[in-house]
Amino acid sequence: MSDLERVYAQLLARAPENKIEPRMDPMFRAMEILGEPQKAAPVIHITGTNGKTSTARMIESLLQAHDIRTGRYSSPHLLKITERISIDGEPVDDETFVRVWDEIAPFLDLVDAELAERSENRLTYFEAVTILAFAIFAEVPVEVVVLEVGLGGITDATNVADAQVSVFTPISLDHTDLLGDTTELIAEEKVGILKPGGYLVSARQPEDAAEVLVSKVRELEVPMAFETRDFKLIDRTMGVGGQVLSIEGQAGRYDEIYLPLYGAHQAQNAVVALAAVEAFLGGGERELNVELVRDGFAATTSPGRLELVRSAPSILVDAGHNPDGIKASAEAIKESFGFSRLVLMVGILQEKDAEAMLYTMREEYGDLVDDLCLTQSSSPRAIPAGELSTMAIEAGWPEEDLHVTENLEDAVEWCVGRAESGDDLAGGVLVTGSITLVGEISLLLKGGQSS
Repeated sequence: MSDLERVYAQLLARAPENKIEPRMDPMFRAMEILGEPQKAAPVIHITGTNGKTSTARMIESLLQAHDIRTGRYSSPHLLKITERISIDGEPVDDETFVRVWDEIAPFLDLVDAELAERSENRLTYFEAVTILAFAIFAEVPVEVVVLEVGLGGITDATNVADAQVSVFTPISLDHTDLLGDTTELIAEEKVGILKPGGYLVSARQPEDAAEVLVSKVRELEVPMAFETRDFKLIDRTMGVGGQVLSIEGQAGRYDEIYLPLYGAHQAQNAVVALAAVEAFLGGGERELNVELVRDGFAATTSPGRLELVRSAPSILVDAGHNPDGIKASAEAIKESFGFSRLVLMVGILQEKDAEAMLYTMREEYGDLVDDLCLTQSSSPRAIPAGELSTMAIEAGWPEEDLHVTENLEDAVEWCVGRAESGDDLAGGVLVTGSITLVGEISLLLKGGQSS
């Protein structure tokens, strides 16, 4: 067992990522013991329902183009846990990850012991990794932390930091059992990342969610910038491997912006990311150098988000894991790829609204899809493939169009065979439904190590 595998095993022994502890005291206690690493660099904090990771990566890339050393914390990971903690756009090296963990582990044990004395659960997996991220960013050190919320906002472990800029991607219904069953209730949870002295930057939101954000802004008397009111997308055209954008920012207009990602949703993420960087670098009042903006966007990647992992036939992986994410990806595929037929490989985790996702796939892809492969990742939270097939039939998929398998190699072989049937050279495969499935298929097709 390598040192990284040892540390990963120690983290996995804690409460899993989907077991949320709605609390902040242990995080503040850990920060106190470690010397307040969350205050070592200014923070851009990102919440929302969809698009958080892509937006975080765009913000990171724009800052790097301005020669600013970045630390990015995002979740979950696709292939390897070190992806969650990135320095200048690259996963932290294994040695630093292990060394800093070993340095802080005794202090986490102290927090665990204090929690046990109060008959509370010890630090969770997510809390522990978040503490590790702050410790690494403080040691490196970085000049700005791009911090993605894990779930919600006000009691998310990342909210131990006070952000200079708080970014809100589109809010929709997800994790309703934990966050509430309306976008208003979800917004009330997420707006907790906005702090005195901060700056709110938001994508277009449902009216009830927008009212929550505006109310908080007025309460804290902080500046705000909303998409369409203060910044907006002017134009979007298809380009080779992505799209070309014109953006009206808070402080200026930016034309001929090449973004190597697909879909209107990624264009929206780009607009929000640019407004966030304008807010961070100049309070929304100073126009950025357009060449640096172009360089930043052109260098953006977003693994697992409509990512082409194989050609002949084309195999795309996409981490869409709720109906709105599925819809956005479907629109991007129909717009950007000339598939004559598309084969879907789907695996979904138990806490998700699987039937709504499968129904959305049926509605959005229509006649483009005749073949649906239902499978499962190795995650203990994965819905069994057989159970998923029952949900698919209930969502309107014809039983004769389904293939059910727990074996991912069999799933790939079947999907490729269906995409190529009849010597069709324009068929494709989309792997979607959960980031765990996307990660395992990416690993299978690309090779590499997971941890």
